[in-house]
Amino acid sequence: MAQNLKSGDKVTIIAGANKGKSGKIVKMDRKNNLACVEGIGVRERHFATNAYRQGGKKDIHVGIHVSNLKKEAK
Repeated sequence: MAQNLKSGDKVTIIAGANKGKSGKIVKMDRKNNLACVEGIGVRERHFATNAYRQGGKKDIHVGIHVSNLKKEAK
């Protein structure tokens, strides 16, 4: 599904809460058909301190299903 999309492509969101916004694909998850779009779908995740990292907040990208994306013409 939507094999024509890849990292670095400029896309427009055609459905959902962010409809009409555009951005560049940061990373693709081909197994689940999700794309992380720059600046859209960013959530804050709280991490506990452990032996390998200090705790705190970190921004993470939440994937958008590729059926809700349209590749922009160059």
